[in-house]
Amino acid sequence: MKLLSVNVGRLKPVEYADTGATGIDKRPAEGAVRVSDPGPKGEGGSGVAGDAISDLRHHGGADQAVYAFAREDLDLWERELGRPLASGSFGENLTTSGLDVNGARIGERWRIGDELVLEVTGGRIPCRTFASWLDEKGWVRRFTRAAAPGAYLRVITPGEIRAGDPIEIVHRPEHEVTVSLAFRAETTERALLPQVLAAGDALHPEQLRAAREYVARYGAGGTEQPVVS
Repeated sequence: MKLLSVNVGRLKPVEYADTGATGIDKRPAEGAVRVSDPGPKGEGGSGVAGDAISDLRHHGGADQAVYAFAREDLDLWERELGRPLASGSFGENLTTSGLDVNGARIGERWRIGDELVLEVTGGRIPCRTFASWLDEKGWVRRFTRAAAPGAYLRVITPGEIRAGDPIEIVHRPEHEVTVSLAFRAETTERALLPQVLAAGDALHPEQLRAAREYVARYGAGGTEQPVVS
């Protein structure tokens, strides 16, 4: 398992973003890149040095400090879309190889390089900016149905990383709540929300709150209409 690239983006003005700008166009950086906790959501942006985030209401912050996507999943989308997708094309900070990003468990910890330790918090929910950037018909629905969203991570131990660094799983929780399962629970299969509570405080706090509210309203075995049908 290794890191293929560290990707960063500068703010670019666009009409389709709510803030009028986006940093989703991320490109591989050269040399070492510092990764650290950016601070609370709404105040801190990306945890990756040199990476810009425009909409701090919905992106960035400690529990979404870094976004990882597997090269293997980009390759699958390349074949489906019939177009090349360079590392960083999905706005990911880390493009990985040999790592099951969507099968990672919430709370799983990865060491990248000599110092950096990251912890998995959940999956990426597709937004209008992502859809406009990819410019593919029905993109939000297609991406959601694939249930392979890539992983958001928080920074446990800061450090510098670079392309080619090894990735090691240094902690894997005993529960079975994966990135993919948590994503499905938040989108197409909300009846799964009670299950994600097994991940505890490692889960992104917004989804943890949603799961607790669901159980309070519907019970552990209750049902609700899916958000995306």
